[in-house]
Amino acid sequence: MTETGQTAQPPTDDHAFAAWAATLAGERLLAVRGEGLEGRELKDAGDAAAQALLAELLATHRPDDAVLSEEAADDRARLEAERVWIIDPLDGTREFSEPPRDDWAVHVALWSGGDLVAGAVAQPALGECFVTGQAIELAPRRSERVRIAVSRTRPPAFVEALAAEMDAELVPMGSAGVKMMSVVRDVADAYVHAGGQYEWDSAAPVAVARAAGLHTSRVDGSPLVYNQPDVSLPDLIVCRPELAADILAFVERHGTE
Repeated sequence: MTETGQTAQPPTDDHAFAAWAATLAGERLLAVRGEGLEGRELKDAGDAAAQALLAELLATHRPDDAVLSEEAADDRARLEAERVWIIDPLDGTREFSEPPRDDWAVHVALWSGGDLVAGAVAQPALGECFVTGQAIELAPRRSERVRIAVSRTRPPAFVEALAAEMDAELVPMGSAGVKMMSVVRDVADAYVHAGGQYEWDSAAPVAVARAAGLHTSRVDGSPLVYNQPDVSLPDLIVCRPELAADILAFVERHGTE
């Protein structure tokens, strides 16, 4: 975890650059949040402001790299590129539009050579940015009862069944990135999802989760693969390593319907 303010020159290291860009976008989003907008106007303003800033930073400081963003048209040239930044300028737009909620995030990840190589997840309302490239100490588990992060509005039925089998507690929260970082922070022990997502929803959080030593996979145990022609990546598991076998076994027996 790092705190990265604006500097005169951007970092040359890709890990530090991801954190720098995510943090600056988060600062911009906090400023937008303070402009007095509400509801849809606030959501749209946040999406647009963060996208514009990240697009400018990447075009200026990583001009030879491709970009895949939730808030921009998909440039298929990325499929032939050596380096692709996968970004979600505002993950958890609904929570962002409900001050003072803090469960929203900015995702900045770098894909190269067939896999994620750097990533940062900023949680601006907490003043934190989780980033690869340095030691990420997984917080010691304080809860005897397993905690599973779920959507605050639509927890999947199969996760409720999983929680019942494991005698686990469901912990509702917003942004997908926040749910994954909750496992790093020992706010939850697992995040299990099968309701539909895209590459930008998980790329940066998965990079950080891996760096922290967490288990990351599809719900069938297969690897999470990025920079694909179809950017849908509908399911995943991020959890403490000791829970992975039980969660995968449950999904194999019961599925996700």
